[in-house]
Amino acid sequence: MDERPRERLFKHGPETLSEAELLAILLRTGSGGDTAVDMARALLQKFKGLRGLDQQPAQTLSQVKGIGQAKAAQIKAAFELAKRVVQEAYAERPRIRSSEDVYRMVKLQMRDLGREEFRLIFLTGRNEILSQKRLFEGSLSESVVSPREIILTAIQQAAASVIMIHNHPSGDPEPSPEDRNITQKIVRACHYCDISVLDHLIIGRESYFSFADHGLIESV
Repeated sequence: MDERPRERLFKHGPETLSEAELLAILLRTGSGGDTAVDMARALLQKFKGLRGLDQQPAQTLSQVKGIGQAKAAQIKAAFELAKRVVQEAYAERPRIRSSEDVYRMVKLQMRDLGREEFRLIFLTGRNEILSQKRLFEGSLSESVVSPREIILTAIQQAAASVIMIHNHPSGDPEPSPEDRNITQKIVRACHYCDISVLDHLIIGRESYFSFADHGLIESV
């Protein structure tokens, strides 16, 4: 029996639909005798839910039987739109007041990444967001993270302060000795250029670590 999730959405609202039914609307059609809902359930089971599905590259999804490039692109586009909705909310009120503000802004994009990324948020003297930029990829080390590039980018942005962010693909946000050393190196370098480092957040799978909240952003 056709469950007709589109009709149910119009009649009762999208919040009444299951995750499989919402995903089926994106898939539009089934394949090989399976309905779109059947395919959606199989995808969610195969990749262990929505977060697991979101982590898959488009190429991987396109190779699943019955999906192909068009359906894979629709799925990836839907996830990306959801993330941009979150970002847009912060663009409307772009002042950072706490580490929790930063975490809510970046967690959907960073918590499930397969490799480390180092990002910076550039702020005005009133902690209003000027921009967010990804500067480095790869394991955090002195050979990867350049204080000089951070300072040059901050000057180009006319930023008064910065917040550093990187993720731990392991899911554990606890800082390593290397994380601590590099944080203080960047804090000292920025200090001599009159740029304040307000915080360094490490994004884990379900939580985050804030250097500022733990008193680890030292004054120079």
